[in-house]
Amino acid sequence: MSDGALAARLAELRAARRTALIPYITAGYPGPGETTAFLRGAAAAGADVVELGVPWSDPVADGPTIQASTHAALQGGTTLARTLELLAGSRTDLPVVVFTYLNPVLARGPARFAADAKRAGASGLLVTDLPVGADDAVERELRSAGLPLVRLVAPTTPAARRRAIAERSEGFLYLIARLGVTGESGELSSMLGAQVASLRAVSDLPIAVGFGVSSPAQASAVADVADGVVIGSAVVSRMAHGGAAEALAWLGTVRAALDGRRARA
Repeated sequence: MSDGALAARLAELRAARRTALIPYITAGYPGPGETTAFLRGAAAAGADVVELGVPWSDPVADGPTIQASTHAALQGGTTLARTLELLAGSRTDLPVVVFTYLNPVLARGPARFAADAKRAGASGLLVTDLPVGADDAVERELRSAGLPLVRLVAPTTPAARRRAIAERSEGFLYLIARLGVTGESGELSSMLGAQVASLRAVSDLPIAVGFGVSSPAQASAVADVADGVVIGSAVVSRMAHGGAAEALAWLGTVRAALDGRRARA
């Protein structure tokens, strides 16, 4: 995919008033072949962008489902290098955002990581524990390959901080739907609409909502206020039970719910 593939895809979706469906999977879980099968089948299942998680030994932002997947992937030998190999071999036509913690990036070197990710076919990067302004030198190196750097925004982020994050974000803004770690949730925050509106006031970037979205109905509710929905734990748990086939089949039910909502609008 080209450097501008992520922005182009999201602009196309926005123009068509179609909600971006963005599943997350952990590379190498439950096995390398399942990662490849998911990446190759995601478009047909209705996905628009895929987040590909790099396994890391201390995934502090993730709940038990994704933590278990990342530890299993590590035990199976999936490293950062292997993650990029899987991406390169998938030949997917979808934009893929490589989702990682900072430590593997620093171990490889930020500029080298960015260049390798681009070469593998990535269309964006998301470094979950690199806050805006924490290390400008690392940010410059990550941007050196021309890949968009997607940013996370917490629901409690103050207004001035939201603006600063928005100014240094690319691709889309990822709004965390709740405090705490990732994981399936029974309900969405009643403040979600107001939180999305506060981001729209400071940025023209598409806004995707994740953390806790775990059913087609919840995805449809997110679509009422946001441009995209990110689903991680619910996809990973189905990867655990039935591999890519089960996860993709379930993802199709989410796409159907989103398209059904649009048809009724």
